[in-house]
Amino acid sequence: MTALSLAWPARTELREMFGLAAPVVLVQVGLQLMGFIDTLMVGRVSSDALAGVALGNFYFFNIAIFGMGTLMALDPVVAQALGAGDHAGARRGVQRGVLLALAVSVVAGFAFLGSGGAFRLLRQPEAVVPLARDFVQLSIIGLPPFFVFIVLRQSLQAMLTVRPVLWAMAIGNGVNLFANWVLIFGNLGAPAMGVAGSAWSTAIARWVMLIALLVAGWPALRPHLRGSWRAATAAGPLWQTLRLGLPIGLQWFFEAGAFALATLMFGWLGTVPLAGHEVALSLASLTFMVPVGFSSAAAALVGHAVGRGDMASARRHAAGAWVLGVGFMACSAVFMLAFPRIIAEWFTRDPAVVAVAMTLIPIAGVFQVFDGTQAVASGLARGTGDTTVPMLLHLCGFWAIGIPLSALLGFGTRLGGPGIWWGLTSGLIVAAVLQSWRVQRRLRLDIARVVVEHQPAS
Repeated sequence: MTALSLAWPARTELREMFGLAAPVVLVQVGLQLMGFIDTLMVGRVSSDALAGVALGNFYFFNIAIFGMGTLMALDPVVAQALGAGDHAGARRGVQRGVLLALAVSVVAGFAFLGSGGAFRLLRQPEAVVPLARDFVQLSIIGLPPFFVFIVLRQSLQAMLTVRPVLWAMAIGNGVNLFANWVLIFGNLGAPAMGVAGSAWSTAIARWVMLIALLVAGWPALRPHLRGSWRAATAAGPLWQTLRLGLPIGLQWFFEAGAFALATLMFGWLGTVPLAGHEVALSLASLTFMVPVGFSSAAAALVGHAVGRGDMASARRHAAGAWVLGVGFMACSAVFMLAFPRIIAEWFTRDPAVVAVAMTLIPIAGVFQVFDGTQAVASGLARGTGDTTVPMLLHLCGFWAIGIPLSALLGFGTRLGGPGIWWGLTSGLIVAAVLQSWRVQRRLRLDIARVVVEHQPAS
């Protein structure tokens, strides 16, 4: 059974899907770029500072991704409400999202306070632990704007309005670059703060980015943020929204955790295998932003269609997301399989690291197609309001199959690093097949709109 068995997408659906997905891809790249700039600039201070920021960003991402996933509950709630013409329901959904973002910031903040102990538990170098801990703990200042930005970004995507997010992301990255130059190196009379300066810069940039998004997106956001918030604070609907989002957060955490553990496994193999793994993973992470964009676009467009009761349109949009998202990953897979040495030498000239990366990049090529498939399927499931079963399918694919196979092939055979990647690929294949099967079965039904409250509040 293929994605195309649902319904062949018309040119209109493909154009609409691409038009929404392309800016979302740029936004995703912009979010990654902020951490990349931090690492690149602080690397000029010292190797310990570089390691501290890299480790700090790693910790930030693996904690924050759970909160980001939880806030994806807005995809079905807001998009389906707008599709149904229920603007009051959409307004309450956006407002509840902001309240949940603030709550998630508090929870993540407590996790950040314990980062020093976590780094020592993971046996990180003693010289690096204080730097990474300071970076993470100073990052707490930027948590509220970060999570509220995610809520407003998802809300604007549900409104099919993405340009304000692009402007905000560009401004935020510009501020981060300038503030890093000032605070890391002590320019313009500021003290040279090193790692702490990088953390302050990112926190400042996140506040600026949120303000810029509010300004640029205010015409679309104003009807949803102004007026009474009393209905949005009702405990029952808030809890129902959280119940919808928590499985998404867990699903994302399971996936990110699997890759984090695989990275630790490569660390046990040695410095050169770890460096080669980072090359392949960096490449895969970059190309993954494209199906993530189509996943988000699919969640919004399918959500609109479900909300207005147009399942035929939902099926065509689903097929369009698969054609474009998986099609791109298939093209990138061909490139990785054909030119592994050229790609590896983009990242490093170290012959030993290039040799390792060349063995992993073709596996990443195979990996690409299934990673894109599961990403698009997950977005489609969100758009229909299906969150719990996809979370369990991810748990099965990554943790019941992928990680055990990675450990077995990596350390129980002579495959080593390639064995770890083949284990991850096996888990991804299972996740992709199961998620695709689930969403196609679901899209054949007449799906009811997700409503988190029994009756609209007055």
